[in-house]
Amino acid sequence: MRFVALGDSITYGDGASRPCRSYPNVLTALLRRGEHRAPTYGDILAQPGWTSGALRAAVTASNIEILRSANAVIVWIGGDDLADTALRLAQGAPNPQKQMAGAIKNYAFQLGGILTVIRTVSKANVYVCTQYNPFPNSPLAVAGIQTLNTTTLNVANRAGCHCVDTSSWFAGRESALIAGYRTGTLRDARQYPIPIHPNDRGHLVIAEGLYRNIAPNIRS
Repeated sequence: MRFVALGDSITYGDGASRPCRSYPNVLTALLRRGEHRAPTYGDILAQPGWTSGALRAAVTASNIEILRSANAVIVWIGGDDLADTALRLAQGAPNPQKQMAGAIKNYAFQLGGILTVIRTVSKANVYVCTQYNPFPNSPLAVAGIQTLNTTTLNVANRAGCHCVDTSSWFAGRESALIAGYRTGTLRDARQYPIPIHPNDRGHLVIAEGLYRNIAPNIRS
């Protein structure tokens, strides 16, 4: 069993106290000791700050052999697309609705490109994750994340991929699962580090949820 995890800082492991507690490494352990007892190897292609465009460029430039040999590919991206747009708006960019619509349109285009590359070179099951909301008490963040996740679902469905509703695993549990969580409002973004990443428990919840999605599709 080999999987590839593609993404940004969450997949990279930010928020975990040690690398072994990041969700890709916990998922590897779960698959190794699960029902199938599958020898499992996980590859990670992720960097903090990567937008969907940056991930697409990295996937296109990467050694496609890791995708070709994978049984499962996990894609978790999009949070930084929204963050970059929010930063521009905070700096006074005009036409907020137009800016946000443009960001979501570009995200859909880039995510579609990522999935096309994967589908072209690999027969793996592809699992595209939605984004949880680290600021559930801010209406602007709620609206932005909902639009992002609807777009993710639509793009994944068009590409014939599994869309994993990761956001539902965190809903109502943000204070327990996000490192440094405070008020759940956008004013928390002024603190450092910004409380947006899963803590150890959050990474475990992600790994367990992905295991429930991936394990049934492992061929004995």
